[in-house]
Amino acid sequence: MAYPRQPLFAPHGAVATSQPLAAAAGLAVLRRGGNAVDAALATAITLTVVQPPSNDIGGDLFAIVWDGERLHGLNASGRSPAALTRELVLAATGGSGAAPVDALGGAQRAGPAMPARGWLPVTVPGAPAGWRDLHDRFGSLPFADLFADAIGYAEHGHPVSPGVSGIWSRALAAPGPTGAEFAEFDRVFAPGGRAPRAGERWRNPDAARTLRLIADTGAEDFYRGGIAEALAAHAARTGGLITGDDLARHASTWVTPVSARYRGHEVWELPPNGQGLAALLALHILDGADLAGLPLAERLHRQIEAMKLGFADAHAHVADPERVPVPTEALLSPAYAAARRALISERAGEPTAGDPERGGTVYLCTADAGGMMVSLIQSTYLAFGSRVVLPGHGFALQNRGLGFRLDPAHPNVVGPAKRPYHTIIPGFLTRDGRPVGPFGVMGGHMQPQGHVQLVSATLDGGLDPQAALDAPRWYWHAGRSVLVESELVATAEGRAAVDELRARGHEIAVAEETGVFGHGQAIWRLPDGGYVVGSEPRVGGGMLGW
Repeated sequence: MAYPRQPLFAPHGAVATSQPLAAAAGLAVLRRGGNAVDAALATAITLTVVQPPSNDIGGDLFAIVWDGERLHGLNASGRSPAALTRELVLAATGGSGAAPVDALGGAQRAGPAMPARGWLPVTVPGAPAGWRDLHDRFGSLPFADLFADAIGYAEHGHPVSPGVSGIWSRALAAPGPTGAEFAEFDRVFAPGGRAPRAGERWRNPDAARTLRLIADTGAEDFYRGGIAEALAAHAARTGGLITGDDLARHASTWVTPVSARYRGHEVWELPPNGQGLAALLALHILDGADLAGLPLAERLHRQIEAMKLGFADAHAHVADPERVPVPTEALLSPAYAAARRALISERAGEPTAGDPERGGTVYLCTADAGGMMVSLIQSTYLAFGSRVVLPGHGFALQNRGLGFRLDPAHPNVVGPAKRPYHTIIPGFLTRDGRPVGPFGVMGGHMQPQGHVQLVSATLDGGLDPQAALDAPRWYWHAGRSVLVESELVATAEGRAAVDELRARGHEIAVAEETGVFGHGQAIWRLPDGGYVVGSEPRVGGGMLGW
């Protein structure tokens, strides 16, 4: 008999993420007297070593912090090189861009797209500065202490977990790109021409050296020191555009999280350039109906249609707010939600963006005994990002520039010193200004969809975080096509719901592979103190408490 996974209850604090060794690093920090931000940083830094296909030192980071009284948001995503232009991309790709990549979904990826690998999609890595900035504002233990486990695993090795080995193997299954900029990738991440097997010890001493430099200099070496010089020189030798000036100009941005009301709660995301708006738009639309009182097919239909509308607006309007105005307030207005809600009919639709009035990823969450909580997500985007690895430093650079558009009329058109549309989004839930807790679901285009389904399962279904994460999910990609998990059709109710959805025009397919549905974590604060935690073990997730 199969038993459902049980949530973790912890009296003092907790850490939940996608890899047990990283969770243990965060818990060790909590037990040494560190706070939730210290624990989150130790976990995040360790994840770059123990789950490198999904995130690395050369990636970006976003975080929401509840400091005990209010929320703070950190956008630690990097900008494109100053030399990057649309004309340069078109010239380098033969004038038509690259073949579309579906990581952002069909609605975003119609027409020519940025290339996925190599130097052109590389943006300045924001994670090292993000670690430093979070610590400078909220950390309590010495910054360098938070690197101890990550450096140890990189220098002395660790047995690769089964889930990570699977991701790694799938990433290397097809022949990789060739060229001077990719030469270091195979040496670091495919020694012997393959991925490490589950349980096989893997070392990355070059990454240990890089992490020491970041730890000892407060990330200064990465942006203005020896690492920056090496990165700029490697780019110059192999056709890259990043320069020392691009790195030196990088800065994180503290932002005010934005929210939508849902069932008497506030669901919080970070404002653009992330796609959290898609989740908030969908939830704002759904808040106008009592989903708990509807049949399963009707609930699923409304969720899918609301999500389509949310994505249509996000893909049309989300861009770097430092470069173009993004109508965030207008998109989240009750009047706009009502107008978009009215577009949902009984049939599956193919929505377009509205016109509001203008005015491969890892996730983790932590909580401590003082009530501080952190929702943090970091990524290099597609598995191993750009596959450009800095020689002698052991880390891959992200390919976040893939999120740019090549349409010259689009606000997210590729250009110099811009932040692209970002898929990675941390979430947070409150009620009447009081914290419920952090949550997140990974997986590119799946992330806002996962947020909507997790929040609905919690607030409409009354499920604990583990049960809400384990509930079968759906995934919309483009048009009327919807994938569902096999667990949904394991019951008579689920099969009947799928039949009705097909009758309404949805093109439903049952997915054989579960990776498309992402994986996630959540920590909810208990009314009498302490926390209840959920974590999906799709990669080998770990949740620990004390």
